[in-house]
Amino acid sequence: MSLESAVLSPQITSVDSPSQVARFTRLLPGILLLALVGYVGKFIEHFIATYGKAHYLALPNIEYVLWAILLGVAISNTVGVPTFFRSGVSTYEFWLKTGIVLLGARFLLGDVRRLGGLSLGLIAIELALALTFMTYLGRAFKLKPKLISLLAVGSSICGVSAIIAAQGAIDADEEDSSYAIAAILALGAISLVLFPIIGHALHMSDRAYGLWTGLAVDNTAEATAAGALYSDAAGKVAVLAKTCRNATIGFVVLGYAVYWASKGEAAVVTNKASFLWRKFPKFILGFLLISLLATIGFFSKSQVLALGNLSRWAFLLTFAGVGLRTNLKEMSKQGIRPFVVGAVGEVAIALITLGLVFGADRWYRL
Repeated sequence: MSLESAVLSPQITSVDSPSQVARFTRLLPGILLLALVGYVGKFIEHFIATYGKAHYLALPNIEYVLWAILLGVAISNTVGVPTFFRSGVSTYEFWLKTGIVLLGARFLLGDVRRLGGLSLGLIAIELALALTFMTYLGRAFKLKPKLISLLAVGSSICGVSAIIAAQGAIDADEEDSSYAIAAILALGAISLVLFPIIGHALHMSDRAYGLWTGLAVDNTAEATAAGALYSDAAGKVAVLAKTCRNATIGFVVLGYAVYWASKGEAAVVTNKASFLWRKFPKFILGFLLISLLATIGFFSKSQVLALGNLSRWAFLLTFAGVGLRTNLKEMSKQGIRPFVVGAVGEVAIALITLGLVFGADRWYRL
């Protein structure tokens, strides 16, 4: 259950149904755990910076993003996350979307249009190449056809969200979905470490690195974190590029739904417009609305600053959730072949998009 569904779903009058207050009460412990882990990560970052400055030491500047994720991973893979906290921890995706919507205040529509137009062109290339490559790679490894579809959708668009959306649309097995999600989550965790290292090694600009991260990293949470680990400016660009990529989810999932329906292995899509609306990530509209209001001067400078701070707090909970939901033992149970296919595909996609970004940076001066 997400916080969004708990708070916004219609009131059910059945005696057997819990009240909205009771639902929120069940979510609260997990939300507080997210806040605690995130705040501790922020505290560690501040403590190290202060200690180094006071003692004239050149200590590494490790962002709170990584500390929050590492603390979450440590908890998840040692003592574990008790059932009491899990429903609240699962709201990290709600906080991610909230953070992205609020981040719109820091973008003017001119920025969105300029980067969005370039990103859409690169996204179109990335989508075509990623879907094709993952499909042939999965066949070469003799994976099940629908598992191949899930891995292709997850690797090309937005990770777990795309896999979940596609699973229901193509009537895939829960087992296939679990395999695909485990592979994507494991690779997303690896990208948090490798992408910033590669970006710094290549001396990429904030804008180029953010665009590359938004194109190559699958899950929105990991893309946001990988961007923020590089710099605040890179994080903003990564979110914008990833948001443009996420906007294609409905069309790609619709294509797969129609394909599997034509083979008699999925339900027929009777209303394509309704299908697209249901699959379209609504938080993108919120991001654009806030950006529009910022563009026309609806917010004062202090309000823009306040919205930006609220966005950072939302991301703080998000990054803690990324760590807390990462269970390395469970991932290892899913088998090696889907992971190998995902890993080879992710490396290929990362290299392809890196080349695209370098070319765009050279020709269009990102």
